[in-house]
Amino acid sequence: MGGFAASLCWLLAGLLWSITIVGLPLGTQCFKFARLSAFPFGKEIVFGGGAPSLIMNILWLLFGGFEMALGHAAAGLVFCVTIIGIPFGKQHFKLAKLALLPFGASVV
Repeated sequence: MGGFAASLCWLLAGLLWSITIVGLPLGTQCFKFARLSAFPFGKEIVFGGGAPSLIMNILWLLFGGFEMALGHAAAGLVFCVTIIGIPFGKQHFKLAKLALLPFGASVV
């Protein structure tokens, strides 16, 4: 129901970010979200962090996070069209919020 495709997108983004040493922290976040995209149910996201997280979140938004968030939001809207797809749509909306601000967020 969309988790496999989203997980592959996050995995590809993580591989691309991990090519450079500077992008390695962004790549590790992408790998964490790839795992979360594959199995999102029963997990919560706690947001926090300080100034370093803010700087990394701004870089993330400029270089790929906004597109990932739009993809998850679009998938969430498509899934919410039917009653059966609403739980999957909610998970995509959760991932869209996480795609906007991944640094300082932890998965519980």
